[in-house]
Amino acid sequence: MPSSTPWFLRARLKTRQLLLLTAIGDEGNIYRAAETINISQPAASKLLKDLEKTLGVTLFERLPRGMRPTAYGETLIRHARIALSSLREAGSQIEALKSGRFGEVRLGTITGPAVSLLPQALAGIAREYPSLRIEITVESSDVLLERLSQAKLDIMIGRLLEGHDKTNLAYEPLAKEPICAIVRPGHALLNIRKVTLKHLAQTPWIVQPPGSILRHRFELMFQEAGLSIPRQLIETSSLLFVTRMLQQSDFAAVVPTDVARYYASYGMVTMLPIALSCTMDAYGLITRKDWLLSPAAQVVLKALKAAPDIHDSL
Repeated sequence: MPSSTPWFLRARLKTRQLLLLTAIGDEGNIYRAAETINISQPAASKLLKDLEKTLGVTLFERLPRGMRPTAYGETLIRHARIALSSLREAGSQIEALKSGRFGEVRLGTITGPAVSLLPQALAGIAREYPSLRIEITVESSDVLLERLSQAKLDIMIGRLLEGHDKTNLAYEPLAKEPICAIVRPGHALLNIRKVTLKHLAQTPWIVQPPGSILRHRFELMFQEAGLSIPRQLIETSSLLFVTRMLQQSDFAAVVPTDVARYYASYGMVTMLPIALSCTMDAYGLITRKDWLLSPAAQVVLKALKAAPDIHDSL
């Protein structure tokens, strides 16, 4: 074939080779990888050998107890996952259209927008596109970014983190995310005329797990004020546990203000009258530049961009 022919055509790249690459990447062993895609080990070895010969590079280091991708292998595995995910998405969209549905969209979001932005935006979509199916994942930004990179999400609402590869990511800011402290109604701190950081330093807290942005800034808030970090801590990202624990104890919790207002509107918690310095960065819409959004995903993205000022609506 002419040299201008794409490499994957010259290599006669097979879908099964892509499946094998990702399976070896997951299993670290060609025997288990072969079982995963339901072929024999000799057939798997030949597929891999043919691909390496065509590319002229070694994709995996052969180790005494398995295989480890080289830099070439890691690159090809990443793009193999994208290609396979795109093919699966095409199949899903075709099946959705055949069954009368408009399509499916996988949306990831951090907690704040899940209770403030999404309900209003998605309610409008549901009225206009009743056959559109939306799968929502609520997680931290680091988890969502990883899933977006693996093409397991179409759109995410969250933050870009330091150290994360942003080369192929498009970001559009949506809103700032203020933080506040919440306690149960009737908590002793609510009887204090002016709550200070010293009072909070002596309070037991429910906080985000170590490594999260909010946890880091929560601790930094006390350190910068010359105070010790509260000694009695429970670490969790489960809001269900937080609200139940607050109702049955004298713990306080630090959460996004959007979340606090939501639970306070039902009388489940009370917001402490103190401004916290452990603010969070703005969050926004994040999509991949190297991924073509489906018509259904474009509808969702447009609706999210057009959502009114969420803080004014709370």
